[in-house]
Formats: sequence, C-alpha cells, structure tokens
Amino acid sequence: MSVISNAIPLVLSGPSGAGKSTLLKRLFAEYPDRFSFSVSHTTRKPRAGEEPGKAYHFTDRPTFEEMIRQNKFIEHASFSGNLYGTSIQAIEDVEKTGKRCILDIDSQGVRLVKASHLKPFYLFVTPPSYEELLPRLTGRGTETSEAIEARLAAAKKEIKYAKEPGVHDAFVVNDDVERAYEVFKNIALGESVEGDPMPNLELPED
Repeated sequence: MSVISNAIPLVLSGPSGAGKSTLLKRLFAEYPDRFSFSVSHTTRKPRAGEEPGKAYHFTDRPTFEEMIRQNKFIEHASFSGNLYGTSIQAIEDVEKTGKRCILDIDSQGVRLVKASHLKPFYLFVTPPSYEELLPRLTGRGTETSEAIEARLAAAKKEIKYAKEPGVHDAFVVNDDVERAYEVFKNIALGESVEGDPMPNLELPED
C-alpha cells in the first residue's frame, strides 16, 4: 500500500555530483507513465530542438516579472542573466495527468517552496562524504578552475542547508548506485518514507 499519495509533489535536491540525474533517468526509464517534471518558465531564448511548452515555457522578462508580482510561481531563481521558475499552474497540469510531479531544484528553490502553500515531500540526495564528492566535481577535466570552484561553493551551500534540522523529510546516500536507487525508487513510488540516515558531511573551513 502506498504511504505517499501521487498528489504530493516530490521535491528533489542535492549537490552537483551526488547522482540525482542518474537516479532520475533510471526512474523515468522504469516508470515512464508514473512521473513527470513540471514545465518551467524561462526568459532565455530557445535552443535548437527545444519545443515551447515541452522544454520550457519561453517568455520575456516583463511577463515573467509580472507573474512574480502576481505570486504565480512556487519558486523562481536567476541563472546567468536569465530567470527560471516553476509555476503553480505547471504543477497542477502534472497532477491532472495522474502522474507524480517531481521538482528538481536547488536550496534556493527549496526555501521558496517552503514559503509557499505547497506541501511536498522533500528528498535530499547526498554523497556519503564531502571527500567523496570532490573527485566527482573535479574529475571531469574539461572545466576551468573558476568553474570548479563555483561548483564546489554551490555544493557546500547545498550541504550546509541540508544539515539544518527539519529541512528535508528523507535522505538518499548515493554510496552505491544500485542500493541508492532502490531507496530512491521506493520513496518516489510512495511505498516508503524511510530514507537513509543523514551522513556526517563535514565541510572544510572556508
């Protein structure tokens, strides 16, 4: 018996390199008719092959800012000079399909969701330690030192917020992808609310 209704959105967060994308790809491949992302709004221009209404709801900045004033977003943020946001309508559109809505957002988005009327289930995907996260963030060999530093700073911010009591309902420690996926899948399907114990993620002093 499910212990979480599909009507309750799943808010997924975690630092870059924790393996969120891997877990999500497996979930959507195994259960293509059970889950859906909400379609976000953005002020950036469409890229080649991106279909409006599927990749994003593309809009201009004045329209986006007016939606903010009208409190039409659950969460919104600015990245690289463009605005991105998850609207209340986008989540309701997913709910109408009978699928469970998944929001893959950062700590800034989580704070905004917590300030909204939405009552989702908050799940944090984490590496077993900060030391194990470092090679995942720095081992690609294709990024500048500045880009790596920015990723490390963002990861620290995500972990620091996640360590605050009561922020998340459950944790998935991605120490072994097969084991982590089973924990993640059971929570996503609503069959469990039990995740892993929060690891002792000691952060280096700045």
